[in-house]
Amino acid sequence: MKTGRNLNELMVELDRQSKAKKDYIGPGAGMRLWDDGHTFEINHPGTGGQEVFNTSQLFHRQVASALGIPSKYYDVMQERKPDLLAENVNSWFADKENSYMVRSMQYGNVRMARALLSERYRRIDNMEIAAAVLPLFAGTEQYEVVSCEVTENRLYLKIVNHRLETAVVPGDYVQAGVMISNSEVGLGAVSVQPLLYRLVCTNGMTVNDFGERRHHVGRQAKAMDDSFELYSDETMEAEDKAFLLKLRDTTMAAIDESQFHKVVSRLQESVGIPITGPVQNVVELTSRTFGINQAEQEGILRYLIEGGDLSMYGLSNAVTRASQDVESYDRATALEGIGWQVATMEPTLWKEVNNA
Repeated sequence: MKTGRNLNELMVELDRQSKAKKDYIGPGAGMRLWDDGHTFEINHPGTGGQEVFNTSQLFHRQVASALGIPSKYYDVMQERKPDLLAENVNSWFADKENSYMVRSMQYGNVRMARALLSERYRRIDNMEIAAAVLPLFAGTEQYEVVSCEVTENRLYLKIVNHRLETAVVPGDYVQAGVMISNSEVGLGAVSVQPLLYRLVCTNGMTVNDFGERRHHVGRQAKAMDDSFELYSDETMEAEDKAFLLKLRDTTMAAIDESQFHKVVSRLQESVGIPITGPVQNVVELTSRTFGINQAEQEGILRYLIEGGDLSMYGLSNAVTRASQDVESYDRATALEGIGWQVATMEPTLWKEVNNA
């Protein structure tokens, strides 16, 4: 499992980000991209006030999606004709009657627009998630945060219960765990998923179909009368409190003993399902099926052969082991989830892959 930051480093960074974040809301008709293709502004219709930002790649992806501009065309314009991109973006924004939320972050002297979201986007921030969940596991050796990270797009907390352990096969022990993730920039719901921690090689496997998600959609956000800056009213704060209490309950349920044994039972079924086709072909077709790139595929093939377990279970472990070699923590976590998908492949899909 890719380790990311230690817990202290994570909390320091979350605190820094909490102090550096500001959210704004404004009408689409008051939003404008400059001719450089990167600088963005929002204009307040009542006061004439203006906010100006640098922009992230994700922000531009979300602008393109909101305005219906194909992403490839958007990228070409930004690279070759930024003035033409600005003309397109500003023309489409001018026709918009609805408002948008701009989530920004201060980096030194630079204020970055990192996300363009619906005005109904419910802000559930990373520090809130960490503050709600981490006290559940503090002060005991039973639980350990084995990996955590905050990337440009997501927060991850991966926690293991060292006292809840069993063998998938003799000598191959796994421990129960849970992964909590969140995106402040519109790339996914708050997610709580069971996690398996394999002791023989410290692999992690995220269990995709046993978890719960809570989407960032709620009551329309409010802006202060004389600016774009957002605030939470008492009702929204009450909703947030109820949600965070529910998050704590869901987190403990995901690491429950009965849940753990259900997950392990699914893995044990994959142990006895052999790879009968040419190994390289099986890895190649599995990679195409689950969106695994060439470099990742080569690692999976190497670890599958080195592990010597030519079964569905062995293939899934090769995927999760290869995840540790990936530079991106986001991508490594995605591969941990793909490992579970491989281990629990539908029989018809496995037959197709295995007969490659």
